[in-house]
Amino acid sequence: MIHVPEELAASQAKYNGAAGRAFVAALPGLAADFLDRWGLRLTGPPMHGVASLVLPVDRDGGTPAALKLQLLDEESEGEPVGLRVWDGDGAVRLLDHDPETGTMLLERADETRHLSRLGDERAAVRILAGLLARLSARPAPPGLRTLGATAAAMLGAAPGAAARLGAADAALLTDCAAAVREVAAEPGDRLLHWDLHYDNILGADREPWLAIDPKPLAGDPGFELLPALTDLWNPDPAAIRWRFDLLAEHLGLDRDRALAWTLGRVLQNGLWDVEDAVEAGEEPRLDAHQVVIARALMAR
Repeated sequence: MIHVPEELAASQAKYNGAAGRAFVAALPGLAADFLDRWGLRLTGPPMHGVASLVLPVDRDGGTPAALKLQLLDEESEGEPVGLRVWDGDGAVRLLDHDPETGTMLLERADETRHLSRLGDERAAVRILAGLLARLSARPAPPGLRTLGATAAAMLGAAPGAAARLGAADAALLTDCAAAVREVAAEPGDRLLHWDLHYDNILGADREPWLAIDPKPLAGDPGFELLPALTDLWNPDPAAIRWRFDLLAEHLGLDRDRALAWTLGRVLQNGLWDVEDAVEAGEEPRLDAHQVVIARALMAR
């Protein structure tokens, strides 16, 4: 019997309600089915993120792999699409996939070696930047969610969200929306990972580092940069600008457009912050770290 971690059960209930609880209840049977269907042998305890259960397994012949089970939604349904396009170039390989459930069999990386634990902030940023440049070099395949649609939805929601915030946060959210409005007509067409932070990069044998857990999106690579600024948090404005400049340079981005789309990511997260606070009956406010980032980048 597969044990479902309590943290995963709690996050599924929080974010997905009844559908999340049903998914968690079905996980032991679903895992057993795919272990049998794909001829896999469980080799260790389950791992999890906010949304998925990952089981370390061996395939027939002893090749290590990872069985990933997740609730199928707009974000997760693009994961196998992106992994097929990358085909192991900077990301783990997709070995098998069940479209009906979203279950995937993935190349196994070393779950004990996260880039976040490298111990050298600048080296970690350079490694992430190199992977991000490789991943975003390809055009997005048809059918993925698009930054154009995301930007339009954000701009439509921004005035109402700003009205719920205090004056300083409202002004910043409005500035972020104004920046997005300037670039929204050209949202880009690259294949984006969308969530490449330092814990989503693992050490591996085939390459020193490989990306995991993409939530693919078709758009401008400038929309990729914020996770690399928020994680391994450093509040020094000079350090924030150094990271941003290095990322923009590695990806060959125009700095002004990259800034606009980075502010767009602050806008996206800010809208979610407001929505979550309203649902919880709390006073909405923007994430303090992202406020620091936005102001540091805009002050230049």
